Amino acid sequence: MDQQADYRGNSPVPPVSEPRAPDAGQMQVPPGNPLLLSLTLQELLARDAVQVELVPEKKGLFLKHVEYEVSSQRFKSCVYRRYNDFVVFHETLLHKFPYRMVPALPPKRMLGADREFIEARRRALKRFINLVARHPPFSEDTILKLFLSFSGPDVQNKLKESAQCLGDEFMNCRLAARAKAWSPARWTELLLLLSVISWMAVPSGDDRPCLPPRQDFLPADIQTQFAMSRELIRNIYNSFHKLRDRAERMVSRAIDNAADLLIFGKELSALGSDTTPLPSWASLNSSTWGSLKQALKGLSVEFALLADKAAQQGKQEENDVVEKLNLFLDLLQSYKDLCERHEKGVLHKHQRALHKYSLMKRQMVSAAVQSREPESMEQLESRIVQQENVIQTMELRSHFSLYCLHQETQLVHVYLPLTSHILGAFVNSQIQGHKEMSKVWNDLQPKLRCLFVGPHGAPAPPRPPQDGLSAH
Repeated sequence: MDQQADYRGNSPVPPVSEPRAPDAGQMQVPPGNPLLLSLTLQELLARDAVQVELVPEKKGLFLKHVEYEVSSQRFKSCVYRRYNDFVVFHETLLHKFPYRMVPALPPKRMLGADREFIEARRRALKRFINLVARHPPFSEDTILKLFLSFSGPDVQNKLKESAQCLGDEFMNCRLAARAKAWSPARWTELLLLLSVISWMAVPSGDDRPCLPPRQDFLPADIQTQFAMSRELIRNIYNSFHKLRDRAERMVSRAIDNAADLLIFGKELSALGSDTTPLPSWASLNSSTWGSLKQALKGLSVEFALLADKAAQQGKQEENDVVEKLNLFLDLLQSYKDLCERHEKGVLHKHQRALHKYSLMKRQMVSAAVQSREPESMEQLESRIVQQENVIQTMELRSHFSLYCLHQETQLVHVYLPLTSHILGAFVNSQIQGHKEMSKVWNDLQPKLRCLFVGPHGAPAPPRPPQDGLSAH
């Protein structure tokens, strides 16, 4: 089974090992309480701001592909990436951080990718890379720096090499063996197991890893907390999904309103520019029609300005409201995916290992009753010991996964104040948009005076109709 299957919880468990020495790509023990994520939204957003822009010309001799210019404020870098580069980077993140929120990539369309699809995918890739660049463990990992700053032509190979050289976060984190409260005898047994495996994993002549002192920190009700957090975030996701849909509808209406205003003004201008001769029976009103035509001809400028203001408001709300809602929804979706990986991956493998262990024990009892040969009994005992080691490793992984879930839940709550940013942007956009359009409407009103002719042919100010069309 290939390596990628491990992301989904279907591959054998890699051996547990402790790092020889800390480096930038390894997660270290955070100071203070390791359960607490002491970050604010401002600190999170300040970690980096990554821009993803389309390169105007498509690359490739036969099969044209889209290329993106990816620039990082933090690394002061500008590199060019294809969609497949993002795919390999995403797979590398899942391999190294299977117990963290790895945002999903937008889907890949093989044929018929129109401009609208390409723009939507560019926006989604920008959200993806910014969520990754601001994620606490991801932002300090070497693979992020590699993706954002490596300018060579073989970035995919570099990422794959990085994934092969290093194990996942569980194998490189000093907290991995400290997430569950064990009995003293069990703790000694686990440390011995980790020590033996780690000794075998370190090349000869290198410094042997020092196992951390015992420190249990996961609360006893962690499973209950996980279930409550999952339900809460599911409800938040559903509400934000509805908010995003309504915001998209409002943006769509603003853009449609802009198009309607523009066409409305053009039709008024076309009416004023009509050169059809006036029939003889209407010659008494020729001066009136001529005045009306002259006034209507110049109104297209104001309506074009109104259309421009409406389009600007729609565009601003798309960038400041819809995109931020999509960013938060991407984060919430990655949390939901993480919960599924936790339940279908490490917990499911743990249950399978326990079931296999139970079967082996039954075979052992049955063999003892049947008085089998000592050699076959030794082989069975050896298999049982190996299975116990697998179960112990699975238990460690299961509780380390819960530890990561605890931190990822806090990260979601760090992002929650983004709601006030979204609402503030929406309200400000509405105020500014209505203010600017109101000014244009007010400027337009005096130009309509010549459309209203009084009893002696003099312009009269318009009056609001009382019932249908008034005499004025």
